[in-house]
Amino acid sequence: MGQATEEPEQLQEIGHDEYDPVGTLALIGLYFVILVLLWFFVYFVEFLGNDPTVIGTMLIGGIA
Repeated sequence: MGQATEEPEQLQEIGHDEYDPVGTLALIGLYFVILVLLWFFVYFVEFLGNDPTVIGTMLIGGIA
């Protein structure tokens, strides 16, 4: 077996102005959508229609 004579691939450096973080922006948007959907689930499914919690009782009725 001979030695590999392949040269490593040359990496191309990009400047700050050429960097376009579309994938990062898409992930942040996806996480935000998931966060909003989970908030709706927790608010409308878990809390809506239930009696006030301890914090809600303290805020509404005052501390006894």
